[in-house]
Amino acid sequence: MLKRPEKRPSLEQTKAAKSLLTIRILGSGNAAQVPVWGCHCLACERARRDHSFRRGPCSLEIRTELGTTLIDAGFSDLAERYDFEEITRIVLTHFHMDHVQGLFHLRWSERAQKIPVFRPDDEKGADDLYKHPGVLDFQAPFIPFNTVQLQDFSITPLPLIHSKITLGYVIEKDDFTFAYLTDTVGLPDASLAFLRNKTLDCLIVDCSEPPTPTAPRNHNDINLVLWMYNTLEPRQMVLTHISHRLDCWLLEHKEGLPANIKIASDGLTIYQSTEFSSGRH
Repeated sequence: MLKRPEKRPSLEQTKAAKSLLTIRILGSGNAAQVPVWGCHCLACERARRDHSFRRGPCSLEIRTELGTTLIDAGFSDLAERYDFEEITRIVLTHFHMDHVQGLFHLRWSERAQKIPVFRPDDEKGADDLYKHPGVLDFQAPFIPFNTVQLQDFSITPLPLIHSKITLGYVIEKDDFTFAYLTDTVGLPDASLAFLRNKTLDCLIVDCSEPPTPTAPRNHNDINLVLWMYNTLEPRQMVLTHISHRLDCWLLEHKEGLPANIKIASDGLTIYQSTEFSSGRH
């Protein structure tokens, strides 16, 4: 029997396929993660009882028609979460170990194909990643405020305030714009000015600590993110890089936050434009 030829997609279907975008929190925790080893606070005990409250290394997944972009690679089991062909590229915010430790396993693949890794201008990197990159193809460092048009979206790196050279990112695809700002304590003036000229559909931002009398070192507290919320006026804000201390505070104060500020959790889908297969994870 002759097979009927496959029906070609319509122009509208083709356009829809080109606009695929899903943004998902992979990990929402700080370096200690939740539960913290040896801690018996309310948040850590809750996470031991109910794994939906566990927080892994802070990281993000962006899925488009071309595949998956990872922002940071803190999970050590990325090879179990993704097939080699799924990962289009990896974008690093900085080289602290809780954001890059997953690369040390991935790099040993014996595939001939390389995975591009975009990065800030940190000549030290982490351990011997530059010396023995394996399948990781480290690209020339991003230039702050220089928008790069990738095949499926544009990305603009923004300097952040951290103990290591760190970049946040504004990512734009079709009519959706979001910023991913971790790790940082406040914002440099130039980055703040850039963001004030953007209409942000979503701002995903570091919030490691409950309100503190003085600004914490390296990471935002609730006071700082509320200031960012009022200053930048995103349509939605999502708090990530969360410590067990903030989780304890949220147990009593979460209802006091503005309605369109969400608390990240591992696996949380922030935005999805079109339904499509999510692979093995």
